[in-house]
Amino acid sequence: MKLTFLGTATSTGIPQIGCGCPVCTSADPRDNRLRCSSRVEYHGHNFLIDCGPDFRTQILREGSPDIDTLLITHIHYDHVGGIDDLRPFCYRHNGLPIYCTGDVAKGLRHNFPYCFVKHPYPGVPSFHINEISRDEPFFVDGIEITPLPVMHYMLPIVGYRIGNLAYITDAKTIPDKTISLMKNVDTLVVNSLRIEEHIAHLSLRESLEVVDKVKPRVAYFIHMSHDMGRHADVEPTLPDGVHLAFDSLSIDIPD
Repeated sequence: MKLTFLGTATSTGIPQIGCGCPVCTSADPRDNRLRCSSRVEYHGHNFLIDCGPDFRTQILREGSPDIDTLLITHIHYDHVGGIDDLRPFCYRHNGLPIYCTGDVAKGLRHNFPYCFVKHPYPGVPSFHINEISRDEPFFVDGIEITPLPVMHYMLPIVGYRIGNLAYITDAKTIPDKTISLMKNVDTLVVNSLRIEEHIAHLSLRESLEVVDKVKPRVAYFIHMSHDMGRHADVEPTLPDGVHLAFDSLSIDIPD
């Protein structure tokens, strides 16, 4: 498996508009973060996890690799705002499959109605929605995927376990059952918004507590704001095997 972090920022991105803080003005490219999304290559299948408003920039930067399937964690704009830019992949695959929970499917049909109707003219993107349960594994091209239910403050959302990868974004509360679904995973990806606590996102301390419970071989933090601090300052303070992810980072994950 190969995981490429297309974006690792929270909804504002970094630099944040109008901010002159040391992170937003940093010359370190690791501090320049687009909205959260990742690409997973596994057994010949190319998954995209979330598709935010920066997707076009992200996929062009990576050389426009193929996308076969979109997995969506939740309906917030910073995770779905770029799906119109998936249209080249829709043409290539005669409609791109989307896997998501029922509430996300309803939100997509409301927010992007032209993507889910009989098209009156060529060129409009088309998708095939596959509604999933938060509590049951499903299969894509023979690959088992396990939803990882978490709470984004009051909003129930999902992460995904694919093989030896567990991927969670926008969590504030992770139930014990979900922790158990991630046990023995090689690579854990989990959100970590900032140093101080937040009502809807894990803080750095809370994310480290999740790592301690799951005990992966390696962990990467995503969905960071500028309040996390500069990459070069924070990374050395983390325990062995725990890292801040950054945009365009690619890692190999063993089976």
